[in-house]
Amino acid sequence: MRAFLDGIRLAFRAVVRNPMRASLTVLGILIGVAAVVTVTALGSGAREHVSQQIQNIGSNFIVVFPQSVQASGARGAQGAGMRLTEDDGRAIIRESTSIVAIAPAVRSAVQAVYGDQNWATQAIGTTLSYLVVRNWPVERGSAWDVHDELTKSKVVIVGVTVAQHLFGTEDPVGRTIRIGRYPFRVVGVLASKGEAPFGLDQDDIMLMPSTSFRARILHTPPGFAGALVASATAPDTTDRAVRQIEAILRQRHHIEAGRDPDFTIRTQKEFADLQNRIYGILTDLLIFVAAISLIVGGIGVMNIMLVSVTERTREVGIRMAIGARQGDIRTQFLVEAVALSVLGGVAGVGLGALAIVALQAMLEWHMALSPLAIAISIAVSGATGVAFGFIPARRAAGLDPIDALRHE
Repeated sequence: MRAFLDGIRLAFRAVVRNPMRASLTVLGILIGVAAVVTVTALGSGAREHVSQQIQNIGSNFIVVFPQSVQASGARGAQGAGMRLTEDDGRAIIRESTSIVAIAPAVRSAVQAVYGDQNWATQAIGTTLSYLVVRNWPVERGSAWDVHDELTKSKVVIVGVTVAQHLFGTEDPVGRTIRIGRYPFRVVGVLASKGEAPFGLDQDDIMLMPSTSFRARILHTPPGFAGALVASATAPDTTDRAVRQIEAILRQRHHIEAGRDPDFTIRTQKEFADLQNRIYGILTDLLIFVAAISLIVGGIGVMNIMLVSVTERTREVGIRMAIGARQGDIRTQFLVEAVALSVLGGVAGVGLGALAIVALQAMLEWHMALSPLAIAISIAVSGATGVAFGFIPARRAAGLDPIDALRHE
């Protein structure tokens, strides 16, 4: 223990005596540790950010898209097999035990005009259930009612982005905007949902009754639904809800088992799994790059320590002459390598913390320095010092005392 403590004292004395060399020695490890700490926090923040975005899509969200069927081994013409209707949605909500709400969603790009302002956005024709599926409250004003759906009323609910570009600071509720040739009355403003997982602005949208949409925005057959969006009763019933939707639509569309359906089903869980896989791969790649940086830093420590052994050969000879054993010399240089590496690790954690603060302010994500990441980084730094300091320490311990004393 005394030899170990003496080794620590001599190691830190050597570091203090050559601060510039010590700084250059630990640079590689500092960068590697800072990269590991930053990447860990960035990956955690990205996952949390994307998870929040996916949750903003809706409550236990399920979407059913139309899909062209194959005919004679080839895809049919565009639009063939696209048979999703509002009656399909009503059948699903009636016969399924795992669906709490379902709504059609017919989408089209539109140009909205108010006074001398205009804005290109997306309009969705749907029903009141859409707000339930998307878990999307109306922040100002109110939604339309069933009577508006039955009478094809020219009413619209706008997103926050649309409201800001068309009305500025003016209250949109009760105002009239023009979409195409038709005037629409704004009855409400949706609460802000922010950015979608794939970068789209969810607030750049307008909702209107599907009946009014089909009559004035995009002329389609009565009851046509571009897609069906649904909400499962709970997260753990999503898979059962998907099976029920598939069974009901196969029956309604007369599609036998084993044949390709004319629809496809995607769930919120699939979006989350896809995002987690993408960020997992990116995080692993960045950690691999950081690990290479640590290895390069370790090689730098080893080279500097080998130079230090050559420079301090006479010092080693003197220590051996007054009674130091090979183990004492080995401990001294090994502790010095570990001390340098740990100092680099501590400095790397500090640099990583600064990088996390900067990234958090820039990306507006919740990011935190994980205590586990700090502990692992310091431990890996120490292990790097042991691994790459062993060869210089063994070389110093193997010096012949007589030859070492003669060294100039």
